[in-house]
This record gives sequence, structure tokens and C-alpha cells, in this order.
Amino acid sequence: MDIKPKSLEKIAKLIEKGVDIPNPMSIDIGDEVDIDNIAGNGVKIYPGCRIYGEKTVISSGVKIGYEAPVTIDNCQLGAYVELKGGYFNRSIFLERSNMGLGAHVREGCILEEEAGGAHCVGLKQTILFPFVILGSLINFCDCFMAGGTSRKDHSEVGSSYIHFNFTPDGDKATASLIGDVPRGVMLNKPRIFLGGQGGIVGPVRIGFGNVIAAGSIIRKDCTEENKMIISKSMPNAVVDIRPGAYPSFKRILKNNIFYIANLLALEEWYVHVRQGFFKNIEFGNLLYEGLLDKLTLAKKERIKRLKELAEKTKKTRPEFYDNFDKLERVFTNYRETTEGIMERDTFLEAIETQRIESDKPYIEFIKGLPETVSLVGTRWLDTIAERTCKRSANVLPNLKIF
Repeated sequence: MDIKPKSLEKIAKLIEKGVDIPNPMSIDIGDEVDIDNIAGNGVKIYPGCRIYGEKTVISSGVKIGYEAPVTIDNCQLGAYVELKGGYFNRSIFLERSNMGLGAHVREGCILEEEAGGAHCVGLKQTILFPFVILGSLINFCDCFMAGGTSRKDHSEVGSSYIHFNFTPDGDKATASLIGDVPRGVMLNKPRIFLGGQGGIVGPVRIGFGNVIAAGSIIRKDCTEENKMIISKSMPNAVVDIRPGAYPSFKRILKNNIFYIANLLALEEWYVHVRQGFFKNIEFGNLLYEGLLDKLTLAKKERIKRLKELAEKTKKTRPEFYDNFDKLERVFTNYRETTEGIMERDTFLEAIETQRIESDKPYIEFIKGLPETVSLVGTRWLDTIAERTCKRSANVLPNLKIF
């Protein structure tokens, strides 16, 4: 058997640290992996697993490969994460998040605390806020989802669900917002339920508290809240194809801008609020860096896909194509403004007062904020999103997208 000496040496050192590896000869650890970033306490690596990537972090209590072999490549795993089987690349999993066997999680994914999925779930450029649960046999790439207040009251996606993120014209400017950042981060909004054997044709926006009936294919926004949404099947028809027509162009562009605006708001939340909660946890700085890295990937992906749409529509929507560089600067230079700073500082001062009186971890702390404080935080993040949308509209005045 051809076993790399460095891999064996790393495995031996991990065992010395207390990592439980029942069959050491069956796993592979890349030469580039820094084992100082792998905890010993309660970590268990089952047979057949592969761990690669210089930025890989594995915290205490993590279980890898219980149901099937796991490959990890440049992922950051918080405490008590369980990856039960599959492939995981350049994504981050915060405390007690989990994925079942057959998972295929590619770059740019963020699973916050206690989020997860059952077996055979495919993710890429996906952000799940705390407690969000995906069933089995799901493709949920290019999505953001929030909602719910606990593991017993969580947003959920039923089995055999698909987010349709690739159009007949060959573009992926299709990211969908299920919930939103300014309200979702407060962990006090109603859960969202997407019924099984259904789908969303992105880009779509769905409000909090909504229930999508099983088998429904959603093609339009429903930003109202607390609604039951039932979608009928499309009637049989044979019609001419019009490549590049984009009959819903304004809505597509608007939703893409709104998605990016929410990512910018999320970045501000991570920098000014979440960062402080990483200071007192194991590998906190590395987890925080990993979180920002994944969010950077998300922003770059959405801008890239929007640019591809501009190139595809340069003949039919020349204003969009000609002004795309200006639009991109709206997204990349958004911090060069003072709007929202008053709301931000008011909110940060309020939560600092709360933190002096409480040493609770992130989830408990945010859930325990008084409603008056949460509302100030939401106004701050709303200002960031609204400002981004307004400035985007100013770059493209004739399109009247907002």
C-alpha cells in the first residue's frame, strides 16, 4: 500500500492529540493541512475520509464520515459539526450544523449554527441562516434562506426540491432570496416552508412566514408575509423560442441587485456584530476569516453572473451593458458613504450595553435582544440595502428598476 509518509506522520500526531481515528490507514491528510488547526477534543474521523486544504479548520466535537466517506477541501468547521458523508469544498459550517451522506457542497457556502440537510443534498453559493433545514434529494444552489427561531421552529425545504438556477439562455443571474438579511439576522421572524417535490425558478424573492404548497413551482416573487402559496402546473403549449428575449428582464435585474445589496448588509453584520462573538471560541479568528472569505466568494459570483447577463443583453439592453462598470462600483465601493452610520452606531451601542450585562453566546444573545433594539439593527441593515438599490437605479435611470 502506497501511503504518503507525511500523511502518516500527521495522522499519528492527530491521534496523540486525542482525535479518534478508528482506522488510521484508511484516511488521507494532505501535506498542506495544518494539524494545529484540528482540535483533539471529541473529534472523530471515520474510515475512508480525506482532509485537504491549507485553510481547513476542524473544531472540537466534530464528527466526519459516520455514514459514508467524506472529502473536506479548505473548509472551516465549528464545534460539534457533523459531516456524515460526501464532498465539501471551500465552505464554512458553524456550530452544530450538519449534512447527511451523499452531500455535495461546493464553494461559497455558509451554513450558520444548527443549519443542515439530510441525504443527497447539493449546494453551491448557498447561505443558510441558523436552524434552516433541507430535506433529502435537494438541489439548492445560489440561494439565501432565513427564518425561524429555534430547532423546533425552523425554516425548512421539503425533499426533492430544486432551485432552478440555470436558464435556457445559459446564464446564472438567478440567485433567490428566501427571507432577507436585515430581518433574518435577528432570529425572530416566522419560519418559511417550501413544500417537497417543488421548485423555485430563480431569481425569486419570498417573504417570511410563507408556506409554499408541495409540488408548486414558483416563478414570481411573493414578498408578502404569512401567506399560503399554491402554484398550478403550466398548461400544455408549443410556442416559438426567442433566445435572449428576457421578458422579465427588469424583475431579474432588480432581484439580482437586491440580492447583492443583502450580501453587503450581511458583510456589515459580520464585521460589526458577529466578529466580536468569535473572540472567545476555539479557532475563532480562523472561523471569522473563513466566514468573510465565503461572503467574498458570494459577492464575486453574483457580480460575475450579472456581468454575463449584461453581455448577453448588450444589443437589447444597451444602457445596462454600457453602464455595468458604474454599477459594479456601486457594489464594490459601498463603504465610501456615511448613510446608515447613525443607525449602526445606535445599534452597536445598545448591544454593547446588553453584552456588558450578559455573556451569552451569539444565538442566545441575539434572540434575547429587546424588540426595540432589534428594530434599530434592522433599520441599519435596511439602509445599506436600500442605499445600494437606490444608487444602482441612479446608474440605470431609464430602466426604472426601483
